[in-house]
Parts: sequence; C-alpha cells; structure tokens
Amino acid sequence: MKVLVTGGTGYIGGTVAQLLVSRGHFPVVFDNLSHSRREHLPAGAEFVEGDLSDRGAIENIFIAAEDSGQPFDAVLHFAALIEAGESMKTPEIFFRNNTASTLSLLEAALAHGPRRLVFSSTAAVYGEPEEIPIAEDARLKPTNVYGESKLLVEHMLRWFNQIHGLRYASLRYFNVAGAPEGPNGVTRGEAHQPESHLIPLILDVALGRRASIKVFGEDYPTPDGTCVRDYIHVSDLADAHLLALDALETHDCLIYNLGNGKGFSVKEVIESARRVTGHPIPVVTEPRRPGDPAFLVASSEKAMSELGWKPRYTQLDDIIRTAWIWHQKRYQ
Repeated sequence: MKVLVTGGTGYIGGTVAQLLVSRGHFPVVFDNLSHSRREHLPAGAEFVEGDLSDRGAIENIFIAAEDSGQPFDAVLHFAALIEAGESMKTPEIFFRNNTASTLSLLEAALAHGPRRLVFSSTAAVYGEPEEIPIAEDARLKPTNVYGESKLLVEHMLRWFNQIHGLRYASLRYFNVAGAPEGPNGVTRGEAHQPESHLIPLILDVALGRRASIKVFGEDYPTPDGTCVRDYIHVSDLADAHLLALDALETHDCLIYNLGNGKGFSVKEVIESARRVTGHPIPVVTEPRRPGDPAFLVASSEKAMSELGWKPRYTQLDDIIRTAWIWHQKRYQ
C-alpha cells in the first residue's frame, strides 16, 4: 500500500511511518521539518519537504504519484501544531496551520483519488468532560484553541464523507508518551522544540538539563489537586492507526478514543519518573494554565471491540521506562 504521511518525521507520525515500512507498505513522508529533523525519517520511506499551507506542493505530490503509475491508496494526517497553551496566545496561527492547511490537503486528496484518510485528532475536542471515562459520544466543547482547531477538521471530514464519499477515521488521542522498542532497541522518542509535554520535561530534570519541573495548579477537583491524564504508549497508538486504516476498507466513518483507560495525576507521573530514573525531581508550583481540564481519561472500549486493538503498555512505569532509555541515549 502506498500511503502519504503528513508530519511523518515527527514523534507520532514517524513511529507510524516506521511501522508501515515494517509491515511492507510504502510511506511517502511530507513534512516541513519545523518540529523535527530529516534524520528522523524512517528507513525505507520517501521524503518530500514542504508545508501544508502550500497547496501547489501538495498537488504536486499527488500528481507525481499518479505519473509514476502508483497513486496513493490512503493518507495519514499528523502534521499540526500541538501546544494547547500556546494556542491560547496565538489562535490565528493554530487555525491557519491545523484547520485551513488541512482543508488544502483534503481538497488535493479529493481531486486525485485516495478515498481513505486517518486523522490525528485529540482528546482536547471534549474540553471539560461531563463523565469519566470519556466515550466517543460525549459532548464536544473544547476549552482551548488547539482542540477547536482539530474539531473543525472533524466537522469538515464528516461533511466530506457525506458529500464526496471520503472515508475517514478520526483518532482522538490522549497523552502520548514512551518510545518504541524494536530489535535494535529504542530508536525514536518524544522531543519537541520548544518542549511542552510533561514526561520529557520531567526526564530532562532527571538528566540535569532542567533544575525542576513546573506543576501548573494544585487546586483542581482531583484526588491530589493536580490534573489527571490518560497516557498511551506511542507504539500502541501506531498499532491503532494501521488497524483503523485497514478498517476503512469496509467502513465509511470511524471515530475512536485512544488511551489506556487509566488516569494518572501530574504528581503520580512525577513519582513514577522518580522510581524509574532513581533521581530526585524537584517541583515548582505555578498557577493554573488557561484551558486545562481537570480530568481527561478515555474509554477505549469501542476501539478494542471494533478494531481488536489492545494496548501492550498499560503501566505508567513501563511507559516512562522506554522514554527514559531513549532520553539517556539522546544525551550521551
């Protein structure tokens, strides 16, 4: 299968692209390298540098595939800005990058044939949930611009499916973490520039690259006062993408939450990292950040029952262990 993978040198997109290669597929990665590097390209994948805001560049990829006699069978769309806090400062950038640019991709896909698309969505589309765990039919009311920018894409996909017959899977991630393990050990991990995700920030403290970890708010209505999140290992997430892609052969529209079904508070994540690394991790308490819900925990029963998906990494210590291995190698 020939698959266009946008954002395929990034943490999640690259992990999925590598899995595609290992399963005998041919991914073509389209990435602007704004938050990744060329050397992160999985071996066996083709690379095209470009930006989704450039409609001509996207068109050229589809045209080149058609001219080669091997048009794309599907699209896996990961490219996006992901910093929820930053989205509350510069909403225009997030709507332009995450929403408008995705429309350009969808228009190009419709013009050139592939009728299967797997979309990297987010649990942020739910906002402050009314019930825990969150099911796919829960109310959609984002509390930050990042979530809204992704929800708008989901609305577009629904209409494109209804009007144009575009088959799609929208996968709503919770907190992705860890590093994929393979025959050659851990080869890819989570690193953003700038870094905003909790686990890599904590591991930077353990490595001595940061003096402390900031905890934003200790007065949430949770057992220990800090936000509770659902953490899913990036390899489990990658498996779900390929299962969803296969399912689109017989389904028009799929929407799934992807998490491990367990919630861990910020303080619990810090304690887990202390156990795994053996390092003290100093904490500095800061005020709450705008747009941060108290609880985000998934119900993934639908993905498990319909796709046959089963996460392999269900313990937080195991997830952090793989991340710790990669972080140590990265800074050796």
